[in-house]
Amino acid sequence: MRTLYLIRHTTPAIEPGFCYGQSDIDVAASFHEEASAIKACLPEDVEGVYSSPLKRCRKLAEYLFAGREIVFNESLMEISCGWWEMRRWNDIPKDETDPWMNDFVRVRIPGGESYTDLHKRATESFNGILESCSKAVVVTHGGVIRSILTHITKIPLEDSFNRFSISCGSVIKISGYPEDFRFDILSGSTVRKEMHRPG
Repeated sequence: MRTLYLIRHTTPAIEPGFCYGQSDIDVAASFHEEASAIKACLPEDVEGVYSSPLKRCRKLAEYLFAGREIVFNESLMEISCGWWEMRRWNDIPKDETDPWMNDFVRVRIPGGESYTDLHKRATESFNGILESCSKAVVVTHGGVIRSILTHITKIPLEDSFNRFSISCGSVIKISGYPEDFRFDILSGSTVRKEMHRPG
């Protein structure tokens, strides 16, 4: 039996409409309120704590598990948006975004990753964590969480955004055995509407 709590970071300190993948942005002023709600969903007897090293995840992991050893793993980082990082979505030329929008699963963002690239490293990390301990917490990003959920449910990657709504502050509990996992959404909060593509 394995239990894994997937946590998406709290609201980032950036205006809506920016592309920020692996940019190391800070958390918004609502951090403590959001983090307290997350903490209420978690058990105290977890064996391992894993996190993306990006600041918006690192701060949450250190708040939730102060004094505990935390394994920071770059494989748990959000998709790399390459040349688009920290640009407004609507300022990126359509001849750059259209190929990716039409096939984000296989087409790489210029200078960055495709969703397949993200899915591969995220699921490899997920499987490694399952082998290391029976009850763990992972503080990570929306793209990583969607990748893991598509992995355990075996749905196509292209359907992941329609099937899984992962707002900032979401807590998802995965439990069971590798051949028969189930998941439950324990908490989900969002302070604002997000924008992850051109308007």
